[in-house]
Amino acid sequence: MSWRAPEELMERVKFAAARRGKSLNDYVTSVLDAATDPDLAGSEAERLRERLARAGLLVNVEPGPHRRPAAERVARARASAGEGTPLSDLIAREL
Repeated sequence: MSWRAPEELMERVKFAAARRGKSLNDYVTSVLDAATDPDLAGSEAERLRERLARAGLLVNVEPGPHRRPAAERVARARASAGEGTPLSDLIAREL
């Protein structure tokens, strides 16, 4: 199968697959499977959310107020953000 998509969409899909530790093929297969499952009811948006959740591709965030992390924690995260393997290298390995 060939798929033509805008480069921006391709990058988002590659990033989403890498975040979940899946190959691009496995991730796209999971999303398409979730999006075409006829067993779910409701509006189109509800059905898609339900399908993505059942496939393990949707994260539910608890409603309510969220506190900002401590400034020290943010500073440590920023300092370590440049360490490790660049995302582009991880994605290239999956291709």
